[in-house]
Amino acid sequence: MSHLARSTDISTSHEAATHVVCSGLQALQQDRTAAAVKLHPGLTSMELAKTTGNDRYMLARRLPELLEDGRVWRGPKKPCPVSGRSACTWWPVAPGDNLPLGL
Repeated sequence: MSHLARSTDISTSHEAATHVVCSGLQALQQDRTAAAVKLHPGLTSMELAKTTGNDRYMLARRLPELLEDGRVWRGPKKPCPVSGRSACTWWPVAPGDNLPLGL
């Protein structure tokens, strides 16, 4: 998994990243995000935030991590009714699915 703080970030960002991982908050947020995608497939991150009440920035951080772990996939873009801009959609991946063969 990629690092939560960039090498150019200040020390407080690295401390926060360490806390998020060591406290289990990252895993909790990932599970919450994956559950939101499973309940509401095909939404943008802003739609997910509005629909579920989850913080939009938390979702925006955890969705790429879940993508990297193969727990969700980034679908086609669509006009987002929340932002008014084009945004990618997010979809659940069932355990055992071979996503590359399904595209």
